[in-house]
Amino acid sequence: MARIVVGIDGSQGARRALEWAVGEAKIRDAHLVVVHAWLEPAAVAVGSVIAAGGVGPEIFEEAAQRTVADVLGAVDTTALPQGIESHVVAGAPAQALLDAAREADMIVVGSRGLGGFTGLLLGSVSQQVAHHATCPVVIIPSHR
Repeated sequence: MARIVVGIDGSQGARRALEWAVGEAKIRDAHLVVVHAWLEPAAVAVGSVIAAGGVGPEIFEEAAQRTVADVLGAVDTTALPQGIESHVVAGAPAQALLDAAREADMIVVGSRGLGGFTGLLLGSVSQQVAHHATCPVVIIPSHR
């Protein structure tokens, strides 16, 4: 059975990547795996004050789960022949995608996500995935 892995982060680019991956999964009769990775910040900036600690990882895990639910809720996935498997992973996004795609036929990512490097043509995650993947990578442009 074909397996397509798609990375989402809550951005419009990730939503477009998911839409494309859903369409491709329908065509290929493939199983779709949605991956969202999150990193717990060492400290949270509040104005000009850095407040360390006091917030457990469960807060970030819950936010990540909501992100996945929101993105999946915004895309019509009802006609997928094999359904959707979703993973919320604590760790670096590129590595989480590469790990999930070890047995995949394809990885799909948006070209730009929620990262802070707005001048880059490709985001750092899409660039890392494209360089290190062992299967074909489809990078969906940020603008149609």
